Amino acid sequence: MDTKDVILELRKKKGLSQDELAEKLYVTRQAVSRWENGETVPNTETLKLLSELFDVSINTLLGTPRRLICQCCGMPLDDDAMISHNHDGTFNEDYCKWCYADGAYTYSDMDDLIEVCVKNMVSEEFTEEQVRSYLKGLLPTLDYWKRYDELSDNGQFEKMKQQFINEINALHIDGMPKVEKLNALVGSYVNLEYKLPSGNLVKFLNDSKTYLGNQLENELCDDRCFGIIADMEFLLVCTYEKDGRNPELVLYKKR
Repeated sequence: MDTKDVILELRKKKGLSQDELAEKLYVTRQAVSRWENGETVPNTETLKLLSELFDVSINTLLGTPRRLICQCCGMPLDDDAMISHNHDGTFNEDYCKWCYADGAYTYSDMDDLIEVCVKNMVSEEFTEEQVRSYLKGLLPTLDYWKRYDELSDNGQFEKMKQQFINEINALHIDGMPKVEKLNALVGSYVNLEYKLPSGNLVKFLNDSKTYLGNQLENELCDDRCFGIIADMEFLLVCTYEKDGRNPELVLYKKR
């Protein structure tokens, strides 16, 4: 799809006239008309405004001319839903949501990232050894790891993760092993629905947000495991069966 078609489709989906779109972008209606006729393409600053207004990446606005991959883990970014956001909510097209969350890089150790990726990439076609070898060759070539000294936050994010870990372990929940690590988890993958004592069903997470969490064995019940989610506002602990079935909320604590 060309840029002209993308802008036209997004404008109509938003229910805006050319005049209304022009007003929001501080341009003339004629400029919008020329974009949609394919006579011109918005400049860089206007593309940024369009990206914010329509909540799509600039790559999508341009008709997806580039094949984006995360510059931390190498994951193909084939969908805007996988692309990370900066602290101000704008898209950061260099990273996936798992590696860069709301302006913070979530990995400072390449080996830790490899361990997480291996669990998700092993399949009938690729063995663990093949995946690990592939990642060890790929990751050092990506921009984040090549510029790690420049981009890293001097361990501040790791200190925050350790603070979360200490707070979770201090809860001393029966049957839950000691938490050692927290990984980046996108809300839509872990936003389980819990039944309250009132009978109402509720979700606590934002599908589009990235959290820190992990899954742990349940030492008291073989067919259930613990799920942990943490961010700056709360700690959440739950249990569930395989594939997130029959979730039960154990604790939701404001920080």
